[in-house]
Amino acid sequence: MKIATFNINNINRRLPNLLAWMRAARPDIVALQELKATDGEFPIAAIEKAGYGAVWCGQKTWNGVAILARDAEPVLTRDRLPGDRDDHEARYIEAAIRGIIVTSIYAPNGNPQPGPKFDYKLAWLARLKRHAKTFLEQDLPVVLAGDYNVAPTAIDIYPTRSWDKDALIQPKSRAAFASLVAQGWCDAIRELHPEKRVYTFWDYKRNRWPRDAGLRLDHLLLSPVLAPRLLKAGVDKTIRGEDGASDHAPAWIVLR
Repeated sequence: MKIATFNINNINRRLPNLLAWMRAARPDIVALQELKATDGEFPIAAIEKAGYGAVWCGQKTWNGVAILARDAEPVLTRDRLPGDRDDHEARYIEAAIRGIIVTSIYAPNGNPQPGPKFDYKLAWLARLKRHAKTFLEQDLPVVLAGDYNVAPTAIDIYPTRSWDKDALIQPKSRAAFASLVAQGWCDAIRELHPEKRVYTFWDYKRNRWPRDAGLRLDHLLLSPVLAPRLLKAGVDKTIRGEDGASDHAPAWIVLR
């Protein structure tokens, strides 16, 4: 089973890129982030024509998450992260597909920091940790897939000082991610590539893609039930270099 996470950065604008990648890569499950579309603007007809069922939670202009499944209909289990009734941002969705639960996570960016946006980021990640714990307590097969907006360690960002004040690499951001993983989750890419510089995001500015000046922000965390089934993990990096590309590339795993 091949499961991918892909921050598409506007699903309608990048629909040709998405469909071409799905035809070539043939993922069984895809978690999408940054749809930048309302529920009614989600291109379900094109997705279904490509052979995928879908559940999604859209939002006008910003955010938006979805889960696609090849030759299957995902069963929606949750379309909001619990813990804050006043948070209406479309950043979390989860579904049951072929015996496992898969999420699509779009964690807050948190910039500028310090400030309210960074506080929201940390509070959101704390809520995610609390919710994730409930999966572990039930011993469920879960993939926490998505754009966490955290580069967990120094090896997850190209050698630079230019991001030192950015929320993506702050000690508190990294500590929040590490605390989540420490519950018992397996960071799939890092598990199979422990010392390799693997990036999933390259900013459009400052020639960062041609320079391979990237960050690893997109992660697939496996619950203890699923971790022994991990066979492969990687990033379809070349997708980032295509015309009209998202600033992210798909990260993926293959499970036995």
